[in-house]
Amino acid sequence: MKVVVTGAGGFVGRALAQRLACDASLSLTLMDTQLPVIECPDRERIQSVQGQLQDAAVREKILSGGVDVLFHLAALPGGAAEGNPELSREVNLDSTLNLFEEAAAAGSNPRIVFTSTIAVLGAPLPPVVDDNCRIQPAMVYGTHKAMVELALADMSRRGQLDAVSVRLPGIVARPPAPSGLKSAFMSNLFHALQAGEPFTSPISPQGTLWLMSVERCVDNLVHAAKLDSKTMPASRVVTLPALRCTMGELAGAVAAQCEVAESLVSYQADEGLEAHFGTHPPLQTPAAESAGFSDDDSLQNLVQRALAATRAVG
Repeated sequence: MKVVVTGAGGFVGRALAQRLACDASLSLTLMDTQLPVIECPDRERIQSVQGQLQDAAVREKILSGGVDVLFHLAALPGGAAEGNPELSREVNLDSTLNLFEEAAAAGSNPRIVFTSTIAVLGAPLPPVVDDNCRIQPAMVYGTHKAMVELALADMSRRGQLDAVSVRLPGIVARPPAPSGLKSAFMSNLFHALQAGEPFTSPISPQGTLWLMSVERCVDNLVHAAKLDSKTMPASRVVTLPALRCTMGELAGAVAAQCEVAESLVSYQADEGLEAHFGTHPPLQTPAAESAGFSDDDSLQNLVQRALAATRAVG
């Protein structure tokens, strides 16, 4: 089975690529501008393609010979997309749609796993978010992701491909390097407390978040590649189950795991950030759960997994 991962050098993409490399039945193609180092005894099964999604020659190379499963993670992230809407359209919309059309032409009804985002839901959110919540993105990034969701549903309806779109919550804990993500503060908390350093949160202690560890995120992406698409709604998109906690609860849980004083965390709320990332209401995801997706079960599990991920990267 041929599997392609775009965005394989990113935080989630790297973890996904490492998981897939452990499956000896797969022929794996990894694509990104900076490629990860993957531990695998059988390197001949892995092809690495360095380049940009906008490059038609790169897309042609990764799809050469067809594709059975395409994980599409490559994207211009939220903050960078908002700062450069033209580039966001080029990467997150036009080149992404080109990739899917080319994959459909190169393969026989390939499974597409598309990482969408809770940013499609917009802000402010309703008192409860469920499967009937309307999408009204308030950022360029979310708008382009929503447009791709609709295109994939239509391509699936027409039998060109078999899509599963999953809306990701905040995934922790990302590396401390600049990522272009406005939500990077969620991961920076882990790195600061792990190092015993003070951290100033741009979200108030009462601010509410939706979170998932990268380990559980990869579990869900791998599940998305294998599930029976009949278990998906007609839209072919689900909002993944996520743990909801306050920033104060997260800080306390991370401090406890790192065995440092919770007083290392101070709060200086940024009104704009809090509106987009710190006001998440209760989340109900029956469609995702019935299709077999899951969250981290508890805040303690999430923090343990997130800290393990930071140690693995370090």
